[in-house]
Amino acid sequence: MLAITPSVRNLLILNVLFYFVDKNILTLSDGFALRPVLSPAFMPYQFVTYMFLHGNIGHLFSNMFGLFMFGPLLERMWGSQKFLFFYFFTGIGAGLLFSAIGYFENAQLRDAVELYIQNPTPEGWIEFMTQHANEFYRANLEFVNNFEENPTNPAYIEKSIGTVKGYYQAMANIPMVGASGAIFGILMAFGLLFPNTELFMLFIPFPIKAKYFVTFYGLYELYSGIQNAPSDNVAHFAHLGGMLFAYILLRYWGTRKTNFY
Repeated sequence: MLAITPSVRNLLILNVLFYFVDKNILTLSDGFALRPVLSPAFMPYQFVTYMFLHGNIGHLFSNMFGLFMFGPLLERMWGSQKFLFFYFFTGIGAGLLFSAIGYFENAQLRDAVELYIQNPTPEGWIEFMTQHANEFYRANLEFVNNFEENPTNPAYIEKSIGTVKGYYQAMANIPMVGASGAIFGILMAFGLLFPNTELFMLFIPFPIKAKYFVTFYGLYELYSGIQNAPSDNVAHFAHLGGMLFAYILLRYWGTRKTNFY
């Protein structure tokens, strides 16, 4: 499983190269990270380019480790051309699902901003912030008190509108980077094609069959995505998108196997 194959090797080299350039020579993330669809910086080609960018060395290592561990076996079974198609299909699919959910969330946020601008009151500002930016609200309690004491003060009204607009602009421009969607697609394929293969994971003190590991991991990503904790900057729905598109493609290929264990 560890013997490297041509496409996996090339993907590893490209990801490391892009990371080095992005962090040391030219900030590629500015134009090639996947921006939300409502962002003025969004471009369709970002559905491909985002897969070759990573936020930090730990992010890069974890994704490349997954590619190195599980990719070669799939490439040897499918061939390089089919493996690359699968890799980009799941990576792009992950970006599409993430963007679709982001579009829905940002559209709701945009509507809330427009509603507040029409009637900027302390109560409305508090309601907006507690629903969408609770941490920012707690960090600005002094402004809240001043605004409540002076609800018609033009300066406070203008500042409240500015903070609401600023929060929306920030959320509508958060980029996504990383090959995680494609890696989770590879993980899903491994679990479907080699379901009873026992995996030895560093954080699990006993061997676990691939089908159970993939199932538990998928449920965890779904739970984390629904929870959407403010401090969580992981694109859980992109991970789920990679797994979903992998499942769809494998079903289309008719690759239901029983003899790979």
